[in-house]
Amino acid sequence: MKIVSRDRWFEVAHCYDRISLISEPYVRPFYRCNLWHVQGRDKDVLIDSGSGLVSLREQLPWLTQRPLLAVASHTHFDHIAGHHEFPERLVHPAEADILASPSGDNTLARDFVTDDMFEAHPDCPLCYAEYRVKAAPATRLIDEGDVLDLGDRALEVLHTPGHSPGGISLWEATTGTLFSGDIIYDGPLVENAYHSNLEDYAKSLARLRDLPVRTVHGGHFPSFSGERMRELIDDWFKAHD
Repeated sequence: MKIVSRDRWFEVAHCYDRISLISEPYVRPFYRCNLWHVQGRDKDVLIDSGSGLVSLREQLPWLTQRPLLAVASHTHFDHIAGHHEFPERLVHPAEADILASPSGDNTLARDFVTDDMFEAHPDCPLCYAEYRVKAAPATRLIDEGDVLDLGDRALEVLHTPGHSPGGISLWEATTGTLFSGDIIYDGPLVENAYHSNLEDYAKSLARLRDLPVRTVHGGHFPSFSGERMRELIDDWFKAHD
């Protein structure tokens, strides 16, 4: 397995309107979580925090130069393993216990953290048998209708369970931008995790379809249009008739 310097582990792409995508390019695409950094006038939001193999705060110190809310779209390992590095940690109540007491089973790490997940390893000690998601108890619980006020922009919390019971999306109505976590992205959806629920999945997707979405930034794979989102949702319902 190729070894890469930890200072090359993260890749940052500045998108538009003070939204940036942080990713781990040496994690294979299916497992690679999108970390969304959204800047506001008074504070920033980081949606998800990645695999935790390399320190976000050490490699991207600018993340914490301003007040930052670290939001968990849900609590699977690839989305929360860096959360312990940030002082303000937000999660839905239905998964607060996982963020506070993560294990290989309740975060899915035991099933997925293998060599198959990586194109390369970072140049720091790594033993899969010892891989752990560190506890990061929530400092704030967020639920349906809550608003993350960044000063000059606001992100509304939408409870979108299905992939997991505490899954959330963040909705910026003024720009038609949806940060969807793992409830919808343009790739193979995971709907058979131990706490997935197809009935909840259907309700969440039907709800999102009715929103005037212009752009979707999902938890995995490239971003896409609202029109594409509606196509993906329609295809999902056809497949589950």
